[in-house]
Amino acid sequence: MSGNSTISKMIPLRKLISLLESVKKLLLWKNNTLLGPLNSQIQKTSIMMVIRFLKIPSLFLFLSLSLFLGCGEESKTVKKRPNILWISVEDISPDLGCYGDPIAHTPTLDKLASNGFMYTNAIANAPVCAPARNAIITGMYPSSLGTLHMRSFSNAMKTSGRIPEEIQLYPEVLRTAGYYCTNNVKEDYNFDLKRAIWDASSNQAHWKNRPNKATPFFSVFNLTLTHESCINNLEKHQRLTEDLPFELRTDPKSIDVPPYYPDTAEVRTLLARHYDNIAQMDRVVEKLLKELEDAGEKENTIVFFYSDHGTGLPRHKRWLLDTGVKVPFILYIPEDYKSLYPAAPGSTVDELISFIDLAPTVIDLAGADIPENMQGKVFLGKNKEENPYVYIARGRMDERYDMQRGVRSKQFKYLRYYEPNKPFIQFMNTPEGGPLMKEIRKAEEKGTLKDAGWQMVAKKKPIESLFNLVSDPLELNDLARDPIMQDTLQKMRAVHDRWMLDIMDVGLFPESIMRTWETDNDQPIYNWIRSQENFYDDLLMMSSTEDENILYRGLNHDNEAVRYWAGQGLYNLETKVKPATLKQLKKTLNDTVINVSISAARALLSQGDSSKEVIKILAEGLKAENEWTRLQTALVLDDFETALKPLVPAAKKSIEQDYNKYVVRVLNRGLNKLYGTSNKVK
Repeated sequence: MSGNSTISKMIPLRKLISLLESVKKLLLWKNNTLLGPLNSQIQKTSIMMVIRFLKIPSLFLFLSLSLFLGCGEESKTVKKRPNILWISVEDISPDLGCYGDPIAHTPTLDKLASNGFMYTNAIANAPVCAPARNAIITGMYPSSLGTLHMRSFSNAMKTSGRIPEEIQLYPEVLRTAGYYCTNNVKEDYNFDLKRAIWDASSNQAHWKNRPNKATPFFSVFNLTLTHESCINNLEKHQRLTEDLPFELRTDPKSIDVPPYYPDTAEVRTLLARHYDNIAQMDRVVEKLLKELEDAGEKENTIVFFYSDHGTGLPRHKRWLLDTGVKVPFILYIPEDYKSLYPAAPGSTVDELISFIDLAPTVIDLAGADIPENMQGKVFLGKNKEENPYVYIARGRMDERYDMQRGVRSKQFKYLRYYEPNKPFIQFMNTPEGGPLMKEIRKAEEKGTLKDAGWQMVAKKKPIESLFNLVSDPLELNDLARDPIMQDTLQKMRAVHDRWMLDIMDVGLFPESIMRTWETDNDQPIYNWIRSQENFYDDLLMMSSTEDENILYRGLNHDNEAVRYWAGQGLYNLETKVKPATLKQLKKTLNDTVINVSISAARALLSQGDSSKEVIKILAEGLKAENEWTRLQTALVLDDFETALKPLVPAAKKSIEQDYNKYVVRVLNRGLNKLYGTSNKVK
């Protein structure tokens, strides 16, 4: 009997392949590197034990392994999987020297960019921290998960955002792939995280603490010293920058004040603080990079630097303008991984990337499989895909709803305002308490704002905006009503509509209705809506139309979210509606879902109807069990004094007793306007 026939009897092909996989693993040595010669006695002994146990001729195994593992130069080029370091900072736009800012003192980041790659079209999918972090950790749009509202989860709320249990977060994928994953320290992912996803997540978490130094690491450091609070709070700013050398501090007189801010000494001082915070942050980044170098890990580690969204000032943070969503993004890739280079080192890269692309990209760098639910694209390496557009969204910001969506290409941005009757800047406790916002309000009262400033404090918004980002980077010239730009407008509008449908944007659902659906069906909205697609097209149409006849019919729709948007749409019209429509709105006050009734009440109030029936519904809404229904009601009362006046006692009682701080803030604001007071709440 021949040797080959003996082997075929001893071990079937599938088992042989499995064996070869096992032997291949034995050839893997420290640092995930494939060795050429068997220079380890342990390796030699282990392989010989396998050979003798299975009685396989050594020559056959050698030939099989040669074919299986590959030979020649290719085997010598197998590299260690890279370590990955993320340095995330808060609340800064690309206000760095390497981005051309003449005021910034950022030598560390400038050097990192000169040796790496500086992205000029990196976009946060949401303009505020928690939803932006949600996009990063999931690789998905918060507007598709129901986690866009700021905040969807907080100790102050009893009803939190939920994501499907089957959705893997990127640290979980990396850990399964063998990475040691740390986070230092902020999480704040905007949903109720009920499982451990990091090897370590604390202010002590560090890649240095991995048990086996041969293990590749993924490590995140979240630096908070550029947060808006470090501008607004002088004591905090001074404490965090007390050791910043004088020569790195910014002279307020050197500041180029943006045209939408009043040019006052106070504004210049605040902007100078922002630059000082950035200079101090740059020094912390220097220490983090030095730790890599001192440990001999610099040339094994890919470094990402980025901000969570734009600068923490009015018209920046919380807004979908580039001042709110365009972020600095610097990438350093060691020479050993030059196959990943997007360009020559030191180059700027103008590719469009957004936060949902981060998770699939790092998973791909780790050699792991990207979960199918992730909506982002890989932007490095052989699996790279380019984005023709990126997408941005805004939901509730603290206590104020203002549903906005946007589509951005390299040249144009399209913005869709679903609640145009609301001011461009609504009153919110946190930003209104900031000294720069106070300067804006003073100038508004005096009438001394510049044209761009008046745009910022406009009492209403257009339904759509279109900006040419190349010729108008500050987005001051809205082209949506320019006859020459109508083809571009229609194209961008169609891209927006397609995206909303593709991801099934659940931001169209009133928050109270969405959380009720999740509770009643015991599943996250992401899962539930995909089994209820029969009404979604109607919802998209109802939320976008200005046709009174369509809105009238929508008040009778089977789905409560569609009926809600019919009422909202009639409120948005701002014109006197037909008697038949008024009659149907009054009938809708008795809807089986109170949120629809409140939507109808708002539309009736805008038509001048503050009847007892309208007030009765709002009184019920203020006492509702669902906290988001109470917030919806409070916002209507804040908008219409004729509704608030008969409910003052109920509003005062809610301020004293409601656990949802956002309800309290809105009602307090309404009473302050009504009585000319300045009472404060948290």
